[in-house]
Amino acid sequence: MPIKPGNNLVRPLAGTMKRPPVVVVMGHIDHGKSSLLDYIRKSNVVAGEAGGITQHVGAYQVEHVSSDGLTHPITFLDTPGHEAFCNIRERGAEAADVAILIVSAEDGVKPQTIEAYNVIKESKIPFVVAITKTDKPNANVEKTKQSLGEHEIYVEGWGGDVPCVAISNLTGENIAELLDLINLVAELADLTTDPEKPAEGVVIESELDTRKGISATLLLKTGTLEVGSFVVAGNSYSPVRFIENFKGEKIELATASMPVVIIGWSAIPACGETFRTVVSKKEAERAAGAFEAERRRKAPKATSVPLATKAADKLKPDEIETAAIVTLPIVLKADVLGSLEGAKFELAKLKHDKVGIKIVSEGIGEINENDVRLAQGDPNVVIIGFNAPPEKKAATIIERSPVPLNIGNFSVIYDLASYVREILQARVPKEYVEEMTGRAKILALFNKEKDRQVVGGKVETGTIESGNDVRIMRREAEIGRGKIKELQEKKVKTRLVAEGHEFGVMIEAKIEIAAGDRIEAVRTVEKHN
Repeated sequence: MPIKPGNNLVRPLAGTMKRPPVVVVMGHIDHGKSSLLDYIRKSNVVAGEAGGITQHVGAYQVEHVSSDGLTHPITFLDTPGHEAFCNIRERGAEAADVAILIVSAEDGVKPQTIEAYNVIKESKIPFVVAITKTDKPNANVEKTKQSLGEHEIYVEGWGGDVPCVAISNLTGENIAELLDLINLVAELADLTTDPEKPAEGVVIESELDTRKGISATLLLKTGTLEVGSFVVAGNSYSPVRFIENFKGEKIELATASMPVVIIGWSAIPACGETFRTVVSKKEAERAAGAFEAERRRKAPKATSVPLATKAADKLKPDEIETAAIVTLPIVLKADVLGSLEGAKFELAKLKHDKVGIKIVSEGIGEINENDVRLAQGDPNVVIIGFNAPPEKKAATIIERSPVPLNIGNFSVIYDLASYVREILQARVPKEYVEEMTGRAKILALFNKEKDRQVVGGKVETGTIESGNDVRIMRREAEIGRGKIKELQEKKVKTRLVAEGHEFGVMIEAKIEIAAGDRIEAVRTVEKHN
């Protein structure tokens, strides 16, 4: 098969052979995961990340020249550190052969460090610790190692056997040593592939492009993927018309441990789903159909394939509203499945006993006409886009909409959560309570005409004002309600009578007031929790 110039690919030989390691980089947010890859790849990925945090799984392949002068390909997976993207981290660890646990020499072990370590342990893959930011003024490598030990991560020299390297992503100090260490760990893991087998692997990410269609990033774990074959993942399949490498270059074939992009899927393949290669469309349709039939058999109540992954389904943020009084309906759109999972996780944390979030519609791709029509039909609906702006037609409808629409599009998950939190707070039903402003004893009844009574009394506590609503009390029990229509003090009309002063008052009430009763002036105020 001809190979296009610049692909740097050769047809693999028959038989089992070693394959490059797939390395996942994990750790707490802002501890230097992306900047490490940035240095290794000599590019500037961090500057392109919204808010400086990674919000997708990035897959890249680099060639490292080791100390012995040999060239070793290494595939890296960059995973988000923010807790909302825990499912993406789990997928990255499941797809990897080796992990790098990143820990900042400034901050030491943080919550997501422990979470990443637990994911690595569950995945049972070997790992190395990279202590970053050694160039910072407050860096303390030994203290960081101690912090790791306090959390039962024992590195070499501190009572354990976990390899550890102190690096600087700024100067590149010891990064070559880190890559040599990864190659050594991979060598001990004895990673092999059979290039004669059809390609198999895992779906790293999926997205919907309105122009290109559905695309998915695949990571090959074994075999060879060639143009002209078909790939099947769950209930979706795609012809391999062309293969894109991580640089976006078209190649004719891909080998084990390579990340590639395939476009033209019949449905959105679930992230984390395994894929395999078949030779014909008929076989692909049969495999996808068998998967769907089995899924329906196991879950007869389900009517469609869940959009998000199995891990994300556990979140079920739309169930938050069960005990709430008011529901905040949300249409949630994201650019890729990983972003959708992260957004759902973050929304699941926004809880209130009076308002519940209900995701009425979710999907990947831009905010479309149907999303906007849904919001126009219900003024309570909020449309949230995560890296998913309105498409051209939807934007026109929004601009010309006769009713105001609540639509927000965000590139940073913190901003998305903050926006929804504010709306949630605004939708909390207001509660009102009665507040007593004054109490007076009735001393005499002067006149009564229909519902209007003129009585005299003395203010015992607080103040009595014209226009006040009053509770009529007899022997400390409320017997009726009324309203002050006119108030006098010393036969002069007044607006307010203070404590200790006598007054005459006209009260409108259906209950007949008697001497010895008391009236309590009340006002209704909003209750603040």
